[in-house]
Amino acid sequence: MANEWAKYRTNANAISPGYMATDNTQALRADPERRVTILEGIPVGRRGNPRDLAGATMFLASPASDYVNGFTLAVNGGWLAR
Repeated sequence: MANEWAKYRTNANAISPGYMATDNTQALRADPERRVTILEGIPVGRRGNPRDLAGATMFLASPASDYVNGFTLAVNGGWLAR
């Protein structure tokens, strides 16, 4: 998609969130064993919350990212850097 739409000056990017404290992750957060295992794997030591996605969203929606195309921005507290 990124390559196909580039000629129309339309960028195609994505945000890949890590473990977020949302309704969708309630079961994981309620399970004591899984909760600890997941938190131990997040270098910043906490789950994300939807507000943590705001900066990435604003960047990709702004002219600052005009030359960013075909990129997935991980917002995951360092999970992928482990």
